[in-house]
Amino acid sequence: MKLIMIIILIIIIILGTIIVEYILNYNKLQSLNIKINESESIIDNELRNKYDLIIRSSNIINKLLKKEISYFKELEELKTKKISNFEMDRKITEGENLIEKVKNDYNSLNDNEEYLDITNSLKDSDEVLEAAKSFYNKYTTEINLIIKKFPTNLIAKIHKIKLRNYFDGKNMFDDEIKDFKL
Repeated sequence: MKLIMIIILIIIIILGTIIVEYILNYNKLQSLNIKINESESIIDNELRNKYDLIIRSSNIINKLLKKEISYFKELEELKTKKISNFEMDRKITEGENLIEKVKNDYNSLNDNEEYLDITNSLKDSDEVLEAAKSFYNKYTTEINLIIKKFPTNLIAKIHKIKLRNYFDGKNMFDDEIKDFKL
């Protein structure tokens, strides 16, 4: 009878340890997922903000220069397209580069206070966006490392938690080399 009680006690201790370990690892995965989702939300908001700023600056450029710059039309059409934040970030960066080129080519833009406010707001937005991307990538690295290790890989499979891409949009686990764009 005493031996049976000892065996039952050992089984309870082992099961309790497994359950506690499961809960701790699951909570760690969920915590990292929450942090990644929060940073994704910040990135999404900043991309929208930058998009709006670029569209406003394109309107000012077109009005002041009395020219239509066709690339801005492509940017305006992005709102109707369904693209990822990775692609949106690339397109917005191209738009910012174009704004900078136009600014360098036409000195009259430097006299427009509204335009200068927009370019300053874009710089401020860039800082927030870079911080959010850094935060996102940091916790993506953590969750990817944890998912690859035992026993959290089992927990991740049970709860369908998958490896995440870094914000640069490059999938490190595929054979496609062309996704490494500069």
